[in-house]
Amino acid sequence: MRINLTYCIYHASKASKVFPVRAFSKIESRYPSVNDINKRHKFSLVLPHKTTPVKGIPDHIQKPPYAFTGVVGPKPLDIDIKTEEQIAVMRDTCQLARKILDSAGRHLKVGVTTDEIDELVHQMCIDNGAYPSPLMYNHFPKSICTSVNNVACHGIPDLRPLEEGDLINVDITIYKNGVHGDVSKTYLIGAVDEKGRQLVEVTEKCLYAGIAQCRPGQKFLAIGTAIRDLAKANGFSVIPAFCGHGIGHEFHTPPDIVHIPLDGCESQHVTMKEGMTFTIEPILSEGTDMIAILEDDGWTALSEDGSRSAQFEHTVLITSGGCEILTISEEELKSERKKKDA
Repeated sequence: MRINLTYCIYHASKASKVFPVRAFSKIESRYPSVNDINKRHKFSLVLPHKTTPVKGIPDHIQKPPYAFTGVVGPKPLDIDIKTEEQIAVMRDTCQLARKILDSAGRHLKVGVTTDEIDELVHQMCIDNGAYPSPLMYNHFPKSICTSVNNVACHGIPDLRPLEEGDLINVDITIYKNGVHGDVSKTYLIGAVDEKGRQLVEVTEKCLYAGIAQCRPGQKFLAIGTAIRDLAKANGFSVIPAFCGHGIGHEFHTPPDIVHIPLDGCESQHVTMKEGMTFTIEPILSEGTDMIAILEDDGWTALSEDGSRSAQFEHTVLITSGGCEILTISEEELKSERKKKDA
């Protein structure tokens, strides 16, 4: 049984004391009455569904070491400072990751399965000479994570058709030219109730509130403080068990980007430096901040009370004048420029 997440989760030795994570084999044991929850809320509670076999990757695609064994090596101890050459490669990889995400988003609609989206992304990666980073990472069986409604994180794409009112986070990471690029977004499927729309809107604002803190000399603690304060002001909670992370030649490296203020954690008092690259990826919940992991697959993280969550993610670079969002879309970039010009 694997209950210690190693994919986007806080790695500190005291994490189990700070952010309790539980494992359970039967989701029904945590949600006493699925029907009652469905009646109270205007969305469907997501339960485990059938999946398809693991897909292969052609030999000519460059692969990270874990792609062959499913085993991830030790996490580096130091924060990597990128060179200009490395940054240029990361820009290209991150922009490709974003284009693939946007393409996947355009295919989301009622009736489409998350397995179909996974297949689409899998093929787009191959067509662009990239490896889908989640595949075989600690034996993860798919090329993307798709987390719907009460699934907070690390949802495994399956054969459940998307339904009217669903919230779905699509998390895409790709590996190309020796580096990873990581980005995610939560999408609305059909008509979503007002509370659900607000949850998604505030979560995206929290991401940008965290990004606004990024500049040389700033403590990483400031990111979690800004995110927690904005979420709390809007009546939502931040799920603390999942964190952002350094990224580059390795999928997950220091620093750990905690999305709540964790003043007692030494790593959160480290200051940002030019050339650092990392992800910020807050998950907000309309209910509890507690999650549990399905024992059956060792990955799927669900809210303990059946409440919905939303997540947004960018990969950012610390620059001399602040930061650069490496996974920003062309549309978002135009919007940001308009705001600055106004």
